Amino acid sequence: MITFDAVTKRYPDGTVAVDHLSLEAPTGEITVFVGPSGCGKTTSLRMINRMIDATEGQILLDGKPVQGIDPPALRRGIGYVIQQAGLFPHRKIIDNIATVPYLLGWDKKKARDRAMELLERVGLDPAFAGRYPFQLSGGQQQRVGVARALAADPPVLLMDEPFSAVDPIVRTSLQDELLRLQNELNKTIVFVTHDIDEAIKLGDRVAVLRVGGKLAQLADPKTLLAEPADDFVREFLGHDRGIRRLQFVSTEGLRLRTDLVVREGSGGSSEPWLLVADEGERPVGWLSPERPGKLEPYGTFLLGRDSMRSALDAALLSPSGCAVAVDEEGKVVGVATREALDEALAEAADG
Repeated sequence: MITFDAVTKRYPDGTVAVDHLSLEAPTGEITVFVGPSGCGKTTSLRMINRMIDATEGQILLDGKPVQGIDPPALRRGIGYVIQQAGLFPHRKIIDNIATVPYLLGWDKKKARDRAMELLERVGLDPAFAGRYPFQLSGGQQQRVGVARALAADPPVLLMDEPFSAVDPIVRTSLQDELLRLQNELNKTIVFVTHDIDEAIKLGDRVAVLRVGGKLAQLADPKTLLAEPADDFVREFLGHDRGIRRLQFVSTEGLRLRTDLVVREGSGGSSEPWLLVADEGERPVGWLSPERPGKLEPYGTFLLGRDSMRSALDAALLSPSGCAVAVDEEGKVVGVATREALDEALAEAADG
């Protein structure tokens, strides 16, 4: 548990970066700090490991004030991941990952064995161990940064906009990897981002900060989207917060049609769109009588597991405007038409 108790950071020129911040980051959860530039997100994060010291108030780590812990000792027990990974360019990847174990006095074999284990855990080929940072892509370097932060198995992980410097596809992959790791490791994570979508995807709790370091709202993502505390939070969440809420709505009860699914080589139909499936019942593409013989793109969602946001995204990928529901084996369960999606969206809005 990380506790901020009326924490203020005031600089000598009078600038207040963080103003009487009080909140808790529960053990084993991801707490995200999000807000506009100048709201004190990074300052708050760095006060946890004393890279910056608070002016007033105190920060408690499992009930113990961090101000009473020697900074180097404190930092060796807290994983830290930053933008651009911050790897040592002259060290091989295996030794970058083993940095903190070396500092803690681990013997070289034990430290390197741990580094190799973590390379695989963060989804990297063990062959990367002997390479240097410049030989890796940006996304791969960020994975190494996460592995290095986890090397000594710290209970707390601080992450300062770690994925903001990579392209959107890699960023999504890194977010998914973090959630997978957290599901296995249950670390206490404080994550800083300026991206509300990233905050909602990753956070068990989201702390929205105002300019000047004041807490505007602390809530789980579902509550934050449904019940913004005030106009500032509402504006920061954006006009499409209703769409974001859909990721918390299940597709389990979505009405599906099976009569729109046909096998390859089937005859015609009066329906404007038919979904063609192969002999293994997996989708192949959409077929329209207006364009015979031409299969159009389709989008899928995992029925009952994926959210209504995923179903809507799947529908938008296809000219048919329908989403294809599949099971865990990728087999077609049915088709969610535009009418069925509209019906489910209306029910979600009423709820």
